[in-house]
Amino acid sequence: MLKIGLTGGIGSGKSTVANLFRLKNVEVIDADKIARDVVEPGSPAIHEIAQKFGPKVINTDGSLNRAELREIVFADEQQLHWLNGCLHPIIRKEILNQVDNATGVYVILDVPLLFENKLNEMTDRVLIVDLPEAMQVARVTERDKVTEENVKDIMARQVSREYRLSHADDIIDNSGSIENLKKQVNEMHQKYRALAENW
Repeated sequence: MLKIGLTGGIGSGKSTVANLFRLKNVEVIDADKIARDVVEPGSPAIHEIAQKFGPKVINTDGSLNRAELREIVFADEQQLHWLNGCLHPIIRKEILNQVDNATGVYVILDVPLLFENKLNEMTDRVLIVDLPEAMQVARVTERDKVTEENVKDIMARQVSREYRLSHADDIIDNSGSIENLKKQVNEMHQKYRALAENW
């Protein structure tokens, strides 16, 4: 089955594009949702995390205290490395499991940090949702009610726009209207269906 990796920088509109593909009955595997599911209360991963970082990273209802954990791992590169080493193999395994169970002619892997977590290695093609960085900043400050500095910090931790574009097989430009976006998604859908027939 043809596997398309979908990604883009923060505020690029990647989720909107993923939903437009869903409206065409394309199966979209959501890596963020998988990442949340693998640390559900009682899961093996949350048990490991609690053993490593102590009870302060677990809420009273048994769920993960994300804010507390984020504070620990962003302050210490080694702790972040440990956390990634713990979670990424589980997430990768579940993505592959969902790919195996997909029934369409092609499947989309919706992964915010596709390159950063080397999940592009699992895909056949990479689709980038792109727009100018100034528009990214404007959209995220408006959407999340955060400062430009906050947004730029997040962008600095992602691969650069140039890197994404240079590693793209396909690009959707989201600097225009929603109608224009729908048109591009429709064109990509036709392209991927044609490619999948010969895959």
